Amino acid sequence: MLIYHITTQDAWTAAQAGGEYRAPSLAAQGFIHCSTADQVIRVADNLFAGQHGLVLLHIAPDKLAAKVVYENLEGGSEPFPHVYGPINLEAVERVTPFEPGPDGRFGHHRVD
Repeated sequence: MLIYHITTQDAWTAAQAGGEYRAPSLAAQGFIHCSTADQVIRVADNLFAGQHGLVLLHIAPDKLAAKVVYENLEGGSEPFPHVYGPINLEAVERVTPFEPGPDGRFGHHRVD
C-alpha cells in the first residue's frame, strides 16, 4: 500500500537535484507528514486549499530508507503515516500534478 505526500513542484525539483526529499517538518518535528489514499484529499482540502504548483508523491513504504510510523499525535481519531527521515528518491514510485479545482479543493483527484 502506497503512502502520499503533498509538496510543491519546486521542492520536488530541488529534491531530485539533491538526491533526497526533506520537508520542512523534518527539521521542525522530526518527521515528514504523509497520508493514506483515504486521507490525502481531506488533508489537501484542509491544508492546501487554493494552492497551486503542487505535486503528489506516491511513496512505497517498503522502499524507504527511513522508518514509517503510523501514529496520531494531534488527538484525532485516526493514525497517519509519518516518515522519520528524508525520503530517498527510489521510494517515490510516481509524481503527479496535484492542482486544485475551480473551487480551490481537491476532490476531483482520484488517489489509488
